[in-house]
Amino acid sequence: MSYRFETARDDYSDLASGAVLRSAPGFPAFPVRLASEVFQSALDLRGGTGPAVLWDPCCGSGYLLTVLGLLHRRRITALLASDIDDDALTLASANLGLLADGGLAARGAELADRARRFDKPGYADAAAAAERLHRRLAADGGPVPHAVRRADVLDPAALARAAEGFAPDIVVTDVPYGEQTEWTGEHAGQGLPGMLTALATVLRPAAVIAVIVRGRRVPPIDGVRPRRKSRVGTRAVALFAAGDLDGRPADLP
Repeated sequence: MSYRFETARDDYSDLASGAVLRSAPGFPAFPVRLASEVFQSALDLRGGTGPAVLWDPCCGSGYLLTVLGLLHRRRITALLASDIDDDALTLASANLGLLADGGLAARGAELADRARRFDKPGYADAAAAAERLHRRLAADGGPVPHAVRRADVLDPAALARAAEGFAPDIVVTDVPYGEQTEWTGEHAGQGLPGMLTALATVLRPAAVIAVIVRGRRVPPIDGVRPRRKSRVGTRAVALFAAGDLDGRPADLP
């Protein structure tokens, strides 16, 4: 895959997992450049010039959403994170909290204090990164409205409750792939098709769902063709219109 939108090879070191953004065992990060490319492709497919309400229903640590909020504040109205795992929601709340008023300033102060107490250059570097991210977020529009909610991505009723008060028009999610993450919950056997079906019941027909999986391609969904698909490294990406998943007209460019 050649990058169409994120064509510059920027320095993303300030966004490294485990520095300013928090991490934990079992919660993998995500390639920043690929995240930006997928989001911009979904935004382009959705069409229009307005900012997006972005949802990750398999949010894990919230890393992907937090990175996109920092990189694309001007293109985002609000962020919604949901997951079935309570530990994930705790970590996602901490990471997305960086996008709240004073979030990055508080994180920078915490890291600077650790640098003084433990005399570790890594903490000082992370504190400086937090300050740079704080300035960037302020310049791009300031705090990002967001919510972190518990929901089984395979349960339409739970997704509907999670989305209350929001009108997501773009979904970007890195689905469980069985190495560090896996499908869980009462409906785990439904996997990717079950997730897409459940999301389609909540989203407007023209909403775009960007699915990222490990492997050469996103597994086929019976009777539904993705609007776009691509592959980079060990990951495959497919973009669907929500209406295509349940037979509703999806008015996309």
